[in-house]
Amino acid sequence: MPLRSMSYNEVITRIKRYGFRFYRQGKGSHELWARDEDGKVVPVPRTSKDIKKGTVRAIIRIVGVSVKEFME
Repeated sequence: MPLRSMSYNEVITRIKRYGFRFYRQGKGSHELWARDEDGKVVPVPRTSKDIKKGTVRAIIRIVGVSVKEFME
């Protein structure tokens, strides 16, 4: 499945699969999601619009999985 823009709920559902949990509110509309295993923190914009695919790609890089694996 190719990379595409995604809704906030789609992104959150996918990062939860990789062990991330809500950590705290960041600046503005961003939330910080953390994984206790390795201490990685992912900023996710909370918006009613779709999150653009460049931002989704940055989230995928921080999570540490391939685009194909994340999009399945």
